[in-house]
Amino acid sequence: MACRPGRQSSVKKGNDLMNSATANTAVQPTADLYQAWQLLRQQQPRLRAREAAARLGVSEAELVASRLSVDAVRLRPDWAEMLPSLGELGTVMVLTRNEHCVHERKGVYREVSVAASGQMGLVVSADIDLRLFLAGWASVFAITEDTDRGLQRSIQVFDQQGVAVHKVFLTERSEVAAWQPLVERFRGEQDADLQLQAPAPAPQLKDDAAIDVQSLREGWAALKDTHHFFALLKRHEVARTQALRLAGVQWAEKLPLSALTASMEQAAAAAMPIMVFVGNRHCIQIHTGVVQNLRWMDSWFNVLDPEFNLHLQTAGVTELWRVRKPSSDGVITSLEAFDAEGELVIQLFGARKPGVPERDDWRALVEALPA
Repeated sequence: MACRPGRQSSVKKGNDLMNSATANTAVQPTADLYQAWQLLRQQQPRLRAREAAARLGVSEAELVASRLSVDAVRLRPDWAEMLPSLGELGTVMVLTRNEHCVHERKGVYREVSVAASGQMGLVVSADIDLRLFLAGWASVFAITEDTDRGLQRSIQVFDQQGVAVHKVFLTERSEVAAWQPLVERFRGEQDADLQLQAPAPAPQLKDDAAIDVQSLREGWAALKDTHHFFALLKRHEVARTQALRLAGVQWAEKLPLSALTASMEQAAAAAMPIMVFVGNRHCIQIHTGVVQNLRWMDSWFNVLDPEFNLHLQTAGVTELWRVRKPSSDGVITSLEAFDAEGELVIQLFGARKPGVPERDDWRALVEALPA
């Protein structure tokens, strides 16, 4: 689910710089980059930072770093101290996305824990529910930006390739008085050099013919916890979609793509609470509850509820699977959508907690979908 890292960086001054913004050539993460970005914003005011970075041939983190001394402050990446401190901001909106799906949830950043190793973190409150893979978190900025909707304040985290991992926005219900003290407490060196790294090479996976399918299926059948599924894939050196293909229809069945949004529409009509998982390589964000206000906009499928928004680019989904995983609480049924690269875009489950069996109505809904 990762996005593209920063590209090459060189640009001429003056008019050549302005032309580069229009021609989508790469620019340097300096004042020149900021100037080029502002020109691009004049031409396309609605262009988001992520899209602007792609147009300018840099990572989004480099684009944000060009704002230092303008409206951005680089913070110390002290996750164990910073993440619990975000609760001081009151009600915020957290945003986690991948290439094809954006997940936005409002709530208070509380019940935060960071492992002693510093590699993992959890936020497990009723409203904000996150799984944080902190080993991949690299840089973090506080941004105070004038927008057509007023002053927008946010904390934005990026990985070692400059890709956005997780963002926290203040809302009309936030404790604005806590913002500046928090920024000053975590203010770091105001250095625009992010020391970005090339992405790690993709792991070499076995061909289907080299997989011990019988052992894979036996390991699948022996699962006691859905969280152990990743270890199963790693042990057999299989990609997720490869495992689904090889698992057999007892455990996984391919579905028509239309079943993804149809299932959400059916759950909404029945006021059935579901769990919506969206993530990238370094953060997974979860919403649990009933979805209500569903809207199509071209190929975008949206949930526009007061506390939860989802924006799914359905054109990016190329595979949909009905997946069954055994657990100590019984079989857990999910819908899993993937893109052309085999990256997980979104997962849907029936609302449940550990120790509680799956909802009968959710299982019936998913099992009724035609394979």
